[in-house]
Amino acid sequence: MSVIVTDAGFQPAPPRDIAPLADLTDQTAVDLAHTDDPEALVGRLDELTLIRVGFPAFNDGRAFTIARRLRELGYTGQLLAHGPVIADQYAMLRRVGFDGAEIPDELAARQPAEQWQFRADWQAHHYQARLRA
Repeated sequence: MSVIVTDAGFQPAPPRDIAPLADLTDQTAVDLAHTDDPEALVGRLDELTLIRVGFPAFNDGRAFTIARRLRELGYTGQLLAHGPVIADQYAMLRRVGFDGAEIPDELAARQPAEQWQFRADWQAHHYQARLRA
């Protein structure tokens, strides 16, 4: 099982029909690997309601770039980081366009909701905006 983390806190991940990019047919949810090209979804972005972008490890940041690119391409649906991201990364996840993260239960047990909630006001931690003010 897994837990979905959003600004509102933790909730169990519901069962969903999510296809990997290579197997995507008529599903409305897709899993992208950290090595997938988001351009492959151009023309289908309006049909998709959920895109999960995989983080193979918390120290692999390629998914941040994929999320930003998906938003630049016009994707407006739910965008989740998927995998072992950590609470310290939550503000950056939100800044690049993720709506939240889907993390393993074991990670949620080690980093409870309070640690994620501390970073839920991600705009307050946006140092670049403070520098421009």
